[in-house]
Amino acid sequence: MVTQANRNLTDASADASAATSNPAATPGVGGPHVAFPRGNMPERKARMTAATTNGAATEKIGFRDVDVFYGGKKAIQDITLSIPKNTIFAIIGPANSGKTTLLKCINRTIDFITSARVQGDVAVDGVSVSRMRNVFALRRRIGMVFPLPVGLPMSIYDNVAYGPRMSGMRRGAELDALVEKCLRQSALWDEVKDRLHMLGTKLSGGQQQRLTLARALSLRPEILCLDEFSIAIDPVTTMKIEDVLLELKNEMTIVLVTNLVQQAHRLSDYTAFLNDSRLIEVDRTEKIFSEPAQQLTHDYVSGHFG
Repeated sequence: MVTQANRNLTDASADASAATSNPAATPGVGGPHVAFPRGNMPERKARMTAATTNGAATEKIGFRDVDVFYGGKKAIQDITLSIPKNTIFAIIGPANSGKTTLLKCINRTIDFITSARVQGDVAVDGVSVSRMRNVFALRRRIGMVFPLPVGLPMSIYDNVAYGPRMSGMRRGAELDALVEKCLRQSALWDEVKDRLHMLGTKLSGGQQQRLTLARALSLRPEILCLDEFSIAIDPVTTMKIEDVLLELKNEMTIVLVTNLVQQAHRLSDYTAFLNDSRLIEVDRTEKIFSEPAQQLTHDYVSGHFG
């Protein structure tokens, strides 16, 4: 059960999958009854959630009394929460509430910000990430996709194959199969299968974002962190990727930061609501959207502010 407490580059691919920046525009927050039409999506989610959460949930990621400072400003205040294994865990909240900072703590890309200071403990599989000496090995276990895509200056094929090659995969047939699988999972294969040797940077913004997702999946991560992944992607393609994410949670834990409240409602098993750098509420998604414990949560998911 999810609870809230009171109070050098050895593998360039790992960092490349995380090296993006915030978008210039942020989509608005929809009301609780505004959603993409989605066939039997609720039934699929319900079946897959039941299969995933049958029995006691095992914690994959844990935050214990975490504070994060940027210089003298506190970006996260006293956050404690548990993210179960093989679930989709959504983090919602207004801009500047600390959502992206939480993601950066998981794979220690927060280390790239010289003014940042983290207090408390962030753990993956029960091991504190701050005590992991090989940070590159940690990042290989965690795929990261930020809002603004970054295509590496190489072919579409090599964008996806680069990480596996650096990790020792050499056989052509194995690489070919992996590249195709990742491009299919990111809903890009049909658009690029006849031009895999074209520069990835020549793709459109939405296609580069999907290429970034394919690159993150290529290392077959245990955890996939998505920060506004659909901001540059059209609604139809977004729905295709959401279907894939529901399948992928059988293989990995997915942490989804989104300003699209209904995306969290459609996809996630659990939802955490942050506001003003604090964790306001965390629970199963259906409860957050139907019977939230806090009035502030109700106001946010209802679209009264954001």
